[in-house]
Amino acid sequence: QVQLVESGGGLLQTGASLRLSCAVSGGTFSSYAMGWFRQAPGKEREFVAVINWSGGNIYYGDSVKGRFSISRDNAKNTVTLQMNSLKPEDTAVYYCAASKYLYTNYYSALRYNYWGQGTQVTVSS
Repeated sequence: QVQLVESGGGLLQTGASLRLSCAVSGGTFSSYAMGWFRQAPGKEREFVAVINWSGGNIYYGDSVKGRFSISRDNAKNTVTLQMNSLKPEDTAVYYCAASKYLYTNYYSALRYNYWGQGTQVTVSS
């Protein structure tokens, strides 16, 4: 059974940086596309970033381009989301997700097979 565990969330001020990590066990991590999504209260789950199995294909949501960076370490079965220049609107629960393929509609949560429990990120103004 594939399990994803996020870590690194916290309470920060505007302009700060934060790194989220997702550790994956079970399955074949090195073959999965790995994504990050977020969900703020009362809002739909929003695509943040995705990285394919090799790291050669990376995509970001428009709201985080230029500020967030996704990376992976296939030797450690981890994927990381580096978040810089944080804004109050980045406040959300952040979820790590795994997909067996990098679909063309990678921004759809429906394309992901496995999910973590989420980690809270709160950015104060």
